[in-house]
Amino acid sequence: MRWLRGVRRRALFFMAILGPGLIAACADNDAGGISTYSIAGAYYGYSLLWVLFVITLSLAFTQEIGARTGAVTGKGLAGLIREEFGLRATAFAMLTLLIANLGTTVSEFAGMAASLELFGVSKYIAVPTLAIIVWLLVTRGSYKGVERIFLGFSILYVTYIISGIMVKPPWGEVIRQTFVPSFRLEGGYLLAFIALVGTTITPWGQFFIQSYVVDKGLGIREYKYTRLEVFLGAFITDLVSFFILVCTAATLYVRGIGVQTAADAALALEPLAGRFAEGLFALGLLNASLLGAAILPLATAYAICEAFGWEAGVSRSFREAPLFNGLFTFTLGFGAAVALVPGLPLMWVMLVAQDVNGILLPVILFYALRIASNKRIMGRYANGPVFNLIAWGTAIGLIILTVLLLFSPLLSPFLPA
Repeated sequence: MRWLRGVRRRALFFMAILGPGLIAACADNDAGGISTYSIAGAYYGYSLLWVLFVITLSLAFTQEIGARTGAVTGKGLAGLIREEFGLRATAFAMLTLLIANLGTTVSEFAGMAASLELFGVSKYIAVPTLAIIVWLLVTRGSYKGVERIFLGFSILYVTYIISGIMVKPPWGEVIRQTFVPSFRLEGGYLLAFIALVGTTITPWGQFFIQSYVVDKGLGIREYKYTRLEVFLGAFITDLVSFFILVCTAATLYVRGIGVQTAADAALALEPLAGRFAEGLFALGLLNASLLGAAILPLATAYAICEAFGWEAGVSRSFREAPLFNGLFTFTLGFGAAVALVPGLPLMWVMLVAQDVNGILLPVILFYALRIASNKRIMGRYANGPVFNLIAWGTAIGLIILTVLLLFSPLLSPFLPA
């Protein structure tokens, strides 16, 4: 029975360190993620499933790099960028992060507005009210307790898996499109492609997972369990993404229904929820939006303050940590204010925010990969050739896609109809 005790001991230890990979995975499926996968499935059917398969590998490897760097160095990514590249490079990286996170925070409030409009609540009431609630929860309440509640509600994502099975999609076609790449040199397709990458592998996610590992005190001794959990998190997040895309392709794409509003996207859950589909979709979108709106401004403030050595912490007052609290409040307020712009197409705002993430991601990956490949910093835990190939391939691929997106209007006359 000794082997059984050993298995039990390892399982308990794994449960004790559980957190970084799975929390990052759940947070990736935020309002922008749900809208991006819904739009991709509704407009392009199953043709982007192969991108998800590739992204899963990239997500697993890039998140593992961040977790490993945190475990080996005991330092966050922002602090290491300042140490290794100097203040100018740090300022550039933090500006990139700030722009990406401002866009993503806007998408979270757009998600809140879209979800509550399904219940007949005006966004001019919903957004300011929820912004104040999130601000008070994070600055006055127990943030980690709130985070656990939001993550508990992530069980709502299971509805897409059930609905995706219930609609009985053509599984042969689904499997073929998952493993056989296809590509279109069209502006809309390229936007959806970049958004899929940008909503899954995020600039803030690289900072978040490394800081989380450091804050939890996970060192190299526990690393093999952390690595397993990171890979598990990547699989779970993209399993949900896969079924959202399959579900919308099987219900909306085949009926020629494009996604312009949250109500359109909610139709994908009709096979499971019937007339309650809108309510179920609204609850899932609201939960994802609230989680993102709590995490994104906080992650932004922590990363920038860490980069420049400023005081930080949710337990510190404005007088004790003015820049930290100011950055958090500004990011939250900016996201809420932009979401209140009259006539804003909320679902498409969420998609565009993920495009911004995808376009700016190579900047952050450049710094993260240079650090993780440096044997002086990482020793024998420095990146190997496989990790570098996949991670650098992700960064270079996004740069190529961005260039193609910018020039697609010029290339279109020369393409076959």
